[in-house]
Amino acid sequence: METTTEHGQRLRRMIQGHLLSRAICVLADLRVPDLIGEGARDGPELARLTGTDPDALIRLLRALVAFEVLDERDDGFRLTPLGAGLRTDAPASALPSALLAHGQIGEAWQHLGTAVRTGTPSFPALYGTDFFSYVDRNPAFREIFDRSQADGLALDDLADAVDLTGVQRIVDVGGGDGALLTALLTGHPHLHGTLLDLAAPARRAGEQLRAAGLDGRCTVVTGDFFASVPAGGDLYLLRQVLHDWDDARCVTLLRNCRRAMPPGARIVVSDLVLDTGPAAAPDESAALMDLYMLTVVGGRERTIAQFQDLFARAGLTIRGVRRLAGRTAAIEAVAARSVHEE
Repeated sequence: METTTEHGQRLRRMIQGHLLSRAICVLADLRVPDLIGEGARDGPELARLTGTDPDALIRLLRALVAFEVLDERDDGFRLTPLGAGLRTDAPASALPSALLAHGQIGEAWQHLGTAVRTGTPSFPALYGTDFFSYVDRNPAFREIFDRSQADGLALDDLADAVDLTGVQRIVDVGGGDGALLTALLTGHPHLHGTLLDLAAPARRAGEQLRAAGLDGRCTVVTGDFFASVPAGGDLYLLRQVLHDWDDARCVTLLRNCRRAMPPGARIVVSDLVLDTGPAAAPDESAALMDLYMLTVVGGRERTIAQFQDLFARAGLTIRGVRRLAGRTAAIEAVAARSVHEE
């Protein structure tokens, strides 16, 4: 059991954790991991390449040595296996996430207190519009956001976990730049796909699917999934979509999917799932992601019981839950036998 002094020290480390996040984001923004690559560079050389003050940069680098992001040797600074995850070419690179946290998303986090007081996200007050409208109006930001979503796909095994038995056509609802659908169609030549999203991501998805030679097996539809969802799919996929929205909008979206589903069709929702109760293991990542949703988009992470409620209100019945990497899960549902809409 920790003493009062140890509690005080741990709390201070947690408070100062903000500086660790800032340090990693600055390192990423300066592209130091790409400059080091698989070799080593000394502090003055890195300062010259990044246009920074040599003493200040070396202090930053040595601070991150303490957290095993970097290693300092006689020939300079090297990336550790952990730090290598910040390189542009790293599998599941954390670079896009760091760039987002260094900019607008990180700024929204600074106003967590406002979000807690009001129950509304802080992002719109800072930038004059909701998050997704901001993404659509800022192409450079959209590019980083899409890269973060695509790299995040490599962190879960959804593409391998989805049961494709009897599936001929997949409808990817809110499919973004098409990374998930590209992976599924590439790995399963018999499949056809439809991707639905707003104009900007739909355009990028079309480009990616054409580049992969999949445009002959995939249709990209521009539209609002709160209005309608393309009909005729055997499998409807929603990857990291529901956590962006409040309960009422989630029910609207799920109802639209249920209306579009022909007999025998299924829906699979992939989202982080919170565990609650006395026996639940604490999960720092899940807890922080829930605050991320609160401050940026006004959505939330949910428990299985909360998902069950959303699905029931939309006329769907959960048929199975498959745990994926981390705390994410693939929740499979089918149309309920009887539907009582509110």
